[in-house]
Amino acid sequence: MEINAPIRGITMNHNLNNNIAWINGVWGNASELAIPICDRGLTLGDGIFETLLIYKGKVQLLTNHLNRWKRSASILRMASPPSEEWLRPLIDEAIQRLSLNNRNGVLRLNWTRGDNYSRNIKISTDKNEASSHRFWLEINDGEPQFECISTIISRNEMRNANSQISRCKTFAYGQAIQAKSEANIAGYDDALLLSNSGEISCGTTSNLLVKRNNQWLTPPLKSGCLAGVMRQQGLDAGIIKEETINAQPFPKDEWLLINSLSCRAIKKLNNQYLTMNANPKAFWLSLLEIKLL
Repeated sequence: MEINAPIRGITMNHNLNNNIAWINGVWGNASELAIPICDRGLTLGDGIFETLLIYKGKVQLLTNHLNRWKRSASILRMASPPSEEWLRPLIDEAIQRLSLNNRNGVLRLNWTRGDNYSRNIKISTDKNEASSHRFWLEINDGEPQFECISTIISRNEMRNANSQISRCKTFAYGQAIQAKSEANIAGYDDALLLSNSGEISCGTTSNLLVKRNNQWLTPPLKSGCLAGVMRQQGLDAGIIKEETINAQPFPKDEWLLINSLSCRAIKKLNNQYLTMNANPKAFWLSLLEIKLL
């Protein structure tokens, strides 16, 4: 099992030069280690990953992330990725090597289908063939982000609510890149994506939350949004409920974009200014610290 590739979708202040990576038993800087150029994750985007928060020196919600990682592998007919039992000592060593004790950072776990010697898209029908798959991890120091942002609703990109790919956190971030670029060119920080069924689905790298009449709402999975780990924390605790969200905000709505590394109030959607949540950091921490029975 084998590395490299920048960490995408990160919304943290992070020092990419202060990193460490692991592949095939070798530790090194992410810019020094490498994967073969025939890896399917590189040539076809045929891989899945999880991005996890290191908070005060401890990896957060590891089991939750690994459960989603395993579900994604099953959906895509990949071999099951490394287990939590195998990963924990490796992650602990990475935190020690980067001296992140009592500090914050970001961890990325990568899993691809391995080398593509035949140069076609066909995959094996045996999803238990783990020996051909490739694993690597990367870890950087960094701080969670809570700044307010402006957004547009993308006119060019749309989530496919019927696609299996929409249910998985894959290497293929081309759509998110294009939507964010569209927003930046228009003078906005980020973009929201509609579902092909018409309602709002999600942000480019985050789930959408809307506080309406003192209730937190989030688009349902049938909209094509990813089953975000922080989103699920709130759903499981009864703090958030699923509901179809239309593109037009209600008066006094508070809109947030949230993921494992950030919680950002949306101050402006297209040309409309929104009521901003007073303390997205406190809300994010409350979800992070929930202990479910």
